[in-house]
Amino acid sequence: MTAGSKELEDAALNRARAVFHALHGNITAVMRGQDRAVRFVLAAFAAGGHVLLEDVPGTGKTTLGKSLAASLQATFTRVQFTPDLLPADILGVSVYDPARQSFRFHPGPVFTNILLGDEINRASPRTQSALLEAMAERQVSVEGRMMELKPPFFVIATQNPSDFHGTYPLPESQMDRFAMSFQLGYVEPEIEATVLEAQVLGHPLDTLKPCATLDDALALMHGASLVRVSPELTRYMVDLAAATRTEPGVRLGAGPRASLTLMRCAQALSLADGHDFVIPDAVQEAAPVVLPHRIVLESQAEYAGETAHAVVGRLLESIPVPA
Repeated sequence: MTAGSKELEDAALNRARAVFHALHGNITAVMRGQDRAVRFVLAAFAAGGHVLLEDVPGTGKTTLGKSLAASLQATFTRVQFTPDLLPADILGVSVYDPARQSFRFHPGPVFTNILLGDEINRASPRTQSALLEAMAERQVSVEGRMMELKPPFFVIATQNPSDFHGTYPLPESQMDRFAMSFQLGYVEPEIEATVLEAQVLGHPLDTLKPCATLDDALALMHGASLVRVSPELTRYMVDLAAATRTEPGVRLGAGPRASLTLMRCAQALSLADGHDFVIPDAVQEAAPVVLPHRIVLESQAEYAGETAHAVVGRLLESIPVPA
């Protein structure tokens, strides 16, 4: 690497790191007590992935998506998934225009920067699959045409883990499209009290000012991709993913996309912590939110109280970390 290219790389890393911290500070001003969740969402965003939030109502999932969009001056759409929702309600539909005597395509809510899919498991599998191509390929195929989604395109999907009446569980192929899955959880009572006080006269989101642009968002993604990964850590991440496939009680382990996503998220977390190379701590921080939702347990193991998170936790303890 020449001196000039090294300077350009350092500048790209520094800009990306500054964007990450600016966004984190801006969003946590609204999402009080959710520093960890905001960090993970930004890491998934920087890694070019998507996020699945499995949490009870009222924990701030919609506010999180709106805060990210407002901070970036990005477009934001929210889709409430219901059993009668159709793929066209997400992708768009052609409507006949009498003035032009031709059909005109009306883009659906998927044509945005930040898409919040609320209670995604309440829609039929056919409608759920409408998001699959968009999430994986950043494009949609409608009526024989392929249309690209302008970057950045980021999906935050939610589902209620305590209410399964009238729901359709997400298939393994769609779960694998989410870079991370985690819960926001409840904040401490003291923080919840400050949230109430801050909303006496209005919602903090209403006065949230942008701190970055879409160009900054793309610079963040580019900077995260520049974070170097040693061969030893590459093998460590592969070993973690591969070990989930042979663990007792596991019917389906994490595939190669999981180890790739783990690397990209670890790059983003390492970038945020001031490193230009991936550190083991970043891998261990990312693994519990990248791997478990890709693991399918055998029924007998589930009945015995086993969880995918416990499986990943044991692997993190048993597989040696590169020095």
